[in-house]
Amino acid sequence: MIKNIVFDLGGVIMDLDTDRAVSRFVEIGVKNAPELVNAYQQKGVFLELEEGLADRETFCEKLSEYAGKEISDEEALNAWRGFITDIPQYKLDYILDLRSKYKLYLLSNTNPFILEWARTSSFTEAGRPITAYFDKIYASYEVGITKPNKEIFEFMLKDSGMIPSETLFIDDGIRNVEMASSMGIVTYCPENKEDWRAAVDSFLV
Repeated sequence: MIKNIVFDLGGVIMDLDTDRAVSRFVEIGVKNAPELVNAYQQKGVFLELEEGLADRETFCEKLSEYAGKEISDEEALNAWRGFITDIPQYKLDYILDLRSKYKLYLLSNTNPFILEWARTSSFTEAGRPITAYFDKIYASYEVGITKPNKEIFEFMLKDSGMIPSETLFIDDGIRNVEMASSMGIVTYCPENKEDWRAAVDSFLV
């Protein structure tokens, strides 16, 4: 019986457009952005940001080196938000309804630009921060490990006390899902922009 549900953020709750994000970084002068930015796992300083090895200031300094000009925190935030095309309210409403019946968690390869914004009332039209939807958030840059590394799943399971067989993990990254599945976690891998509510319901009957 499923007692816990773990959601990914980008590609599951947020609809993503990687090409738009890459274009925004290129527009502010980061010409090598296509080599560094990926929908599932970043490279270079982008990965360092998601692993917690670089903070916002260090990230902007490195981007400024790439661009040969100063790049502000605001410009970097705007470029990162280029990933997000929509945060469908119906998904958030569904998640909020699940909170009365299950323990809900977020496990995301993300960075302080995205998550610090998501933790404010600006995250939704209803004025709810992302913290209103989950019992706990496991962000890669705060844990210091990114998916699909086994260690981030082990950390989450130990910290939360979740039992793998009682846990449903929803992530659009196949490598992340494969790792979770190998650890005994029940998994579902939706497509970006998919309405996955019926699929999730099928695991909860």
